[in-house]
Amino acid sequence: MDTPLPAAAPDAAAAPYYLAGGDEVEVFERCHANSLAVMLKGPTGCGKTRFIEHMAWRLGRPLITIACHDDLTASDLIGRFLIRQDGTVWQDGPLTRAVREGAICYLDEVVEARQDTVVVLHPLTDYRRILPIDKTGETVPAAPGFQLVVSYNPGYQRMLKDLKPSTRQRFVALDFSFPAAEREAVIVEREGGAEPAMARALVSLVHRLRGLQDRGLAEVPSTRLLISAARLIAAGIPVQRACLVAIVSPLSDEPSLVAAMQDLVAATFV
Repeated sequence: MDTPLPAAAPDAAAAPYYLAGGDEVEVFERCHANSLAVMLKGPTGCGKTRFIEHMAWRLGRPLITIACHDDLTASDLIGRFLIRQDGTVWQDGPLTRAVREGAICYLDEVVEARQDTVVVLHPLTDYRRILPIDKTGETVPAAPGFQLVVSYNPGYQRMLKDLKPSTRQRFVALDFSFPAAEREAVIVEREGGAEPAMARALVSLVHRLRGLQDRGLAEVPSTRLLISAARLIAAGIPVQRACLVAIVSPLSDEPSLVAAMQDLVAATFV
């Protein structure tokens, strides 16, 4: 559930690769310096998680990542009592550990969590910066450096899958989207091990595929899928086959859409 990164002085060799598209790095640094909670908004696979990993490295803070889902409870975040042979002991959850340690706590796809779970975040997102633990009676003040960050995919907004205004307004929101073509090609070349010409061709293909959203494609291909295809090609898989298994097949099972995407692959890589 949680993925810690050690707090250490930034080391360029160990930096999670992230290519900024605007002023998001500077804005995030100012938010961290002013103890402001941050919401990262954008489609799946556009670089939100990599951004927060990069910022944790850049700021020299530990990072604890929590993947949100329908069954995530407040106890999963805060902690619970465990029964052992020597008695009952309290075990901190990942959110509590982050608060105590002054870590950056990242809740990935927070909209997937239950509303009664999300409300436990509220005291950490305003001037109080505290985490009440009802089961123990303890109130944990946030250690210096603690920051709450959530990610949110607006494309998944539904009546029962949205954040309440009372929650949304507790965060500074940074909007993310897929990179511009030149920047995306640089990312695919760097992260996927693709030759420059191949990276540009893959980006060209994906821009065409994204145009199929009007024809019923629920999710457009992400930069993440592009990188997967590039890695397969670099590993020796034929180009069209790599595009099929890494880009086309994960997007849809609907025969007409799959056929349309395959036609675009064939037209791009003759």
